Amino acid sequence: MRIARYTAGEDPAFGIVEGEPGSEVVRQIAGDPIYAEPTPTGVVHDLVDVRLLAPVIPRSKIVGIGKNYADHVAEMGGGDAPTEPAMFLKPNTSVVGPDDPVVLPWQSTDVHYEGELAVVIGRLCKDVPHERVPEVVFGYTIANDVTARDLQRSDLQWARAKGFDTFCPLGPWLVTADELAVDDLAISTRLDGRTVQEGRTSQLIHDVVTLVSAVSEAFTLLPGDVILTGTPAGVGPMTDGQVVEVEVEGIGVLRNPVRDSGSGGPA
Repeated sequence: MRIARYTAGEDPAFGIVEGEPGSEVVRQIAGDPIYAEPTPTGVVHDLVDVRLLAPVIPRSKIVGIGKNYADHVAEMGGGDAPTEPAMFLKPNTSVVGPDDPVVLPWQSTDVHYEGELAVVIGRLCKDVPHERVPEVVFGYTIANDVTARDLQRSDLQWARAKGFDTFCPLGPWLVTADELAVDDLAISTRLDGRTVQEGRTSQLIHDVVTLVSAVSEAFTLLPGDVILTGTPAGVGPMTDGQVVEVEVEGIGVLRNPVRDSGSGGPA
């Protein structure tokens, strides 16, 4: 099931996306599907007539995973791959939806795209053993883990480099876990139509089950929390006016334009 969060000019709503590419419709459902069984309201829109929003706004946190593809470890300077998942946090204020602009902050001159598969948690959980991870995953979406690379190098930790407003595009919708096996999905990123990243989730150093279990050992996870699974090689800068598209097999394409902040710095 593809679940979108959208607006048709009124308050945001959730809906089930159905149909073939180019002729999809979105069938509105009552309430938040993470908390209640999706119940159609009878309202139907053509997908082209609505504005898609981020499919989930995390209630508490986004947990990112660094250096989780061997080729990305190599391009970032080599060294051994992490023996345990390398975790960092992004604030929920960094989330934007499909077609929303990624705004380049004046504090950085080297902002990079990082296309990723994202896991959406469906229930309160802590210390989840591997065999019970399927019970706590609601579904999957696409993320761009935008990073101010120069600040990542200069700061003692990554909160600022990873956490600016607009630095976590999510979308275009969420695919429920019962309909998507994520062991070997193709993932790619395009910059102005040119492919710059290609990988498969089978290349993850720590797979999705391992990540969810490990993250839950560190943090209590709440419904709607998001785990970013890491990015393949090919990260690089994006500049004002460019367009970034992240595609994950079985989910779709997350598209975001890039815009300068228009600010020259503090007054």
